[in-house]
Amino acid sequence: MDIVLDVFDTLVLDRLFATVIPASTASASFSSVRDGKFGAMADATFSSMRELPTDGGYQYHPASQYLQLQPSEWAYMSAWPRDNIYRQTISLYLITLIFGLLLYFVFSSLSYVFVFDKATFSHPRFLKNQVRQEIRQAVEAIPVMGVLTTVCFLAEVRGYAKLYDTVEQGPGRWYTYLQFPFFIMFTDFCIYWIHRGLHHPLVYKRLHKPHHKWIMPTPYASHAFHPLDGFAQSVPYHLFPFLFPLQKFAYLALFIFINFWTIFIHDGEYVANSHIINGAACHTMHHLYFRVNFGQFTTLWDRLGGSYRQPNDELFRRETKMDKKEWDKQVKEMETVIRDVEGEDDRSYGADPNDDRQSVMEGKKVR
Repeated sequence: MDIVLDVFDTLVLDRLFATVIPASTASASFSSVRDGKFGAMADATFSSMRELPTDGGYQYHPASQYLQLQPSEWAYMSAWPRDNIYRQTISLYLITLIFGLLLYFVFSSLSYVFVFDKATFSHPRFLKNQVRQEIRQAVEAIPVMGVLTTVCFLAEVRGYAKLYDTVEQGPGRWYTYLQFPFFIMFTDFCIYWIHRGLHHPLVYKRLHKPHHKWIMPTPYASHAFHPLDGFAQSVPYHLFPFLFPLQKFAYLALFIFINFWTIFIHDGEYVANSHIINGAACHTMHHLYFRVNFGQFTTLWDRLGGSYRQPNDELFRRETKMDKKEWDKQVKEMETVIRDVEGEDDRSYGADPNDDRQSVMEGKKVR
């Protein structure tokens, strides 16, 4: 995240902090930088902002050799320089919050408009005002998850993670390619057990049930968690760079990919009829039947853990996916599971399960 912080400092935050928290000796500090009185640039192996004292005040070190943005005079005109821990904490939280909300709304909305099948509105277990409820829960959760995520980002920025910049600073060129499947395998394994643990009776109703409120989720359910639940399932992503080397740009790309994937498995468009990939169909099985398909990216750990359930073939054919008989079969089994897991079902559904609703949005019909 030091690369992102470097960009935002240069474009926005340097001037903001110089205006809000000005330094009386700012001009002298900038003159020293302009006149070249600071030492040579450090060649850091990991995160570029180390917790090391400096003799001459703040010294700029680019977060990456591939992206260098020379600071303006604003960078030296605040009492809180770029490496100030309080400034970094505030900056990282603002970046996490703003981009978290942007990613959620922009890409969930794109998926909702262009991918999500609106015929799902007519499913007997689609909740009344569900989309509005999903958005509300996500908007309430993201700021809290942002606080917890900022702690991880702060540790990364201050040099405690094994993030590296150039190939020479990493394990080798071979690792440039291996780090991606390694990251997926590690996080998939960890999330499987965290997710399965969240279904334990001592934890489920307090933390994970809010996300299982959505029996037939839309893309807006992707981030609609209890904040502690959402953060718990993100811990492996943050833990990986503290245990294993990870290239900085690869880390950013994987972070964005994870958010896309979370939306993808909630979009209700069953593209991946795969025994390996844990796609939207597999995750729909999880929302319907609760105790199956805990994995994030693959079905491997569900298979080894005895919790894999192959999606019904009917889900991959348009004429049977939205068939009323298929829906009735889902509801019958789902109600049995809910009584066992939750007891009384306290959800408010948009339609009575016995209603024979024939039409839905856009003129589509339930067969």
